[in-house]
Amino acid sequence: MEQANKPKKIPTRQCLGCNEHKPKKELLRVVRDPEGQVSLDFTGKKSGRGAYICHSLKCLKKARKSRRLEKSLECEIPESVFDHMEEELEADE
Repeated sequence: MEQANKPKKIPTRQCLGCNEHKPKKELLRVVRDPEGQVSLDFTGKKSGRGAYICHSLKCLKKARKSRRLEKSLECEIPESVFDHMEEELEADE
């Protein structure tokens, strides 16, 4: 008995800025590595605790204002790191 071809399940994640659920590949991963450094992960393959935001500056600023990234990554994030992430996101757009 053959199995019917089921459609492949697409993993979704929630954006911490706009709270929308989107396919994982459409979102940008923010990662806290084992050393405690927070950075943007454009590949989605860095090791560490991850959180997701849309590829938009608006969502990053919303997540920054509401401190959702800090709650999700379970650490304090310095302002300089947020500024650097905003610059990287602007360069990527």
